[in-house]
Amino acid sequence: MNPNHTLGLSLIGVPTDVGAGSCGARMGPEALRVAGLAAALAAFGHDVRDCGNLSGPANPWQPAVNGYRHLPEVATWNQTLHDATFAELSAGRLPIMLGGDHCLAIGSISAVARHCKAMGKKLRVLWFDAHADFNTATLTPSGNIHGMPVACLCGHGPAELVDMGGTGHRLSPKDIRQIGIRSVDDGEKRMVADLGIEVFDMRYIDEMGMRHTMELALALVDANTHLHVSLDVDFLDPDIAPGVGTTVRGGPTYREAQLCMEMIADTGRLASLDVVELNPALDVRNQTAELAVDLIESLFGKSTLMRKRS
Repeated sequence: MNPNHTLGLSLIGVPTDVGAGSCGARMGPEALRVAGLAAALAAFGHDVRDCGNLSGPANPWQPAVNGYRHLPEVATWNQTLHDATFAELSAGRLPIMLGGDHCLAIGSISAVARHCKAMGKKLRVLWFDAHADFNTATLTPSGNIHGMPVACLCGHGPAELVDMGGTGHRLSPKDIRQIGIRSVDDGEKRMVADLGIEVFDMRYIDEMGMRHTMELALALVDANTHLHVSLDVDFLDPDIAPGVGTTVRGGPTYREAQLCMEMIADTGRLASLDVVELNPALDVRNQTAELAVDLIESLFGKSTLMRKRS
């Protein structure tokens, strides 16, 4: 992404909460549209195309089977998203996935990994979340697949999710930086530690500051790096972002979140984006959607002053 040039941005709505433990995230794409996302991005001169919403199976709201809730439905939604995302990337556009719950990152990021392999690019995923999302069928307390996408992307999960982009497109744990983590199940802690995923949890951010955190998370990002941001709205403190189904107290402040987005924009390397877990049913006057739009604006050009960019 060159911040000084017009970008082709493609909004892809994915209205499902099939991987979540509560209903409502299926309304997230419309809440972001109501909050003015397309117009906000177009105001910076970008070419914004709203691709509308993908379609898929309804949420059957059934208990887990063999450790997974709604696996066939999750696989169908993610495959559809994978195909749509890969098509936009292949057309030279920057896909923005409007979720929907975070299980959908399996589809979007598997498409990004497939694209990077085809283009000979390195991949860096910045995973902004209160949770590590590294559960497996044997570790999960709930079976909700929105708690498993990082594990699936790294090859730990059912074949229909792990090899969505074809074999050979799995992520290496070294491709991922997790930021804002503050709720991790015991089994996940061991998995994350054993695999060596770089995690900047809230204690680290409290002690070292968000600027230092982001400098490390963005280290070695260069012209041959595809930078993908996966933004779970529960990354934010629930005092400013109540519209999520899995709130965890003690998240980043408004200014800390803005700094994250501004430092990403400064790299000029953002090439794809997920915005997930926005649940309008739990929101207050759409304030969480409006905050999400505000943060996305910062990713794509909004700043207080004109600044030199690397």
